[in-house]
Amino acid sequence: MNSAGHENQAPPSGDAFQVVEHLFRHEAGKMVAILTRIFGPEHLTLAEDVVQEALAKALERWPFYGIPENPSAWILRASRNLALDVVRRQKLFRDKETQIALLTEHSSPAPEAIFPEEEIADDRLRLMFVCCHPLIPAEAQAALALKTLCGFGVTEISRAFLTSAAAVAKRLTRAKQRIREARIPFDIPAGEELKHRLEGVLQTLYLLFNEGYKASVGERLVREEICQEAIRLTGLLASHPVGNQPKTHALLALMLLNAARTHARVDGAGNLLLLHEQDRTRWDAALIAQGMYHFARSGSGEEVSTYHIQTAIAVCHCMAKTPQSTDWRQILSLYDRLAQIDGSPVVALNRAVAVANVHGPGAGIEAVQAIRNCGQLDSYYLLHAVLGDFEARRSDLDAAADHFRRSLALAQTESERAFLSKRIQVCQGALGHACSMHGNDNYLSDD
Repeated sequence: MNSAGHENQAPPSGDAFQVVEHLFRHEAGKMVAILTRIFGPEHLTLAEDVVQEALAKALERWPFYGIPENPSAWILRASRNLALDVVRRQKLFRDKETQIALLTEHSSPAPEAIFPEEEIADDRLRLMFVCCHPLIPAEAQAALALKTLCGFGVTEISRAFLTSAAAVAKRLTRAKQRIREARIPFDIPAGEELKHRLEGVLQTLYLLFNEGYKASVGERLVREEICQEAIRLTGLLASHPVGNQPKTHALLALMLLNAARTHARVDGAGNLLLLHEQDRTRWDAALIAQGMYHFARSGSGEEVSTYHIQTAIAVCHCMAKTPQSTDWRQILSLYDRLAQIDGSPVVALNRAVAVANVHGPGAGIEAVQAIRNCGQLDSYYLLHAVLGDFEARRSDLDAAADHFRRSLALAQTESERAFLSKRIQVCQGALGHACSMHGNDNYLSDD
């Protein structure tokens, strides 16, 4: 992994489902962006449907006829043929046939064989900015980009936004309707308009990375391929003149510093390891160095964004040689500053962990109680996991076990459920003894 990611990753060997899933993450966005340029943003759904149908055909055929030698080229040709079928059925698209036919007539290995890499990069950036157009409601911008560019399902997006799948589905439908009605152009903004729309793009990329860093559903806690995709797209943005901004580099630095700890966050069996339990020699020094490089570049302007502050927190963790040497007072100071900019309940929960590490678990509980009425956190399993940790650290094992049970009922990944089940067993089996779980800051996604 590098700051720009790998644009042309070969699909993994394995069963058809694994290969198609890889192509969905790494190739579908390119194809949707190219077809959106050809059809126009008002026909974004059509571009998505064509690519999705090609992937569905792969799932139907490959398990029985075998995976082709060049799966990416197969998807490209299938998407091209389906798009041509649409063009030939609808007079509206007759003038697009030549452009679509250019996608490939033979066994070209990838879209880059037909279009220059710079052109494809621009197409994907244009699609990012279409999704984040100010005419689209703010709550729908990130959801649309995650769905369109990154292949996220509605359930994945709903977890990222702490909302229901039905609400996300409505947002996506309304966003696409707004694109059609407003005839939003397929271009990269400039000037003051760029400043506002860049914020939406950065938020989308941040949500994408977080979904990979701490997956919302499934058996794995970490979905490294999604982290890589987020880093790749952010690197693409940072290297383009329109995205070469201090806060873009701050976000890229944040991703790299957090990704550096990925392999140490679970043990060989996939079990969650808390920050103080991790083998810090397994942290990726090369990624930390890249993160520090982009953090330095983020300091070129006067603006201090939320990404700058979160990156400074990540730097505190990465620079600590041991858990005991972590500068929690500095981290709390940074969270105090972050809370002034971003008053979200998740930031407040992160701050409560820092409070507990500086002033003790009782102070941490008080900090949580101050945000407890926030409806968004009621179904957030980390709220109850954090409270369970605090209660265990002050030896109220019955209360700790109750909180862990509530957290377990809400947790979505197998590794989280296994982790919480063990904590419940420890508390139940240690009545009259200390339930030692000090330093559980790694409960939180941006620890």
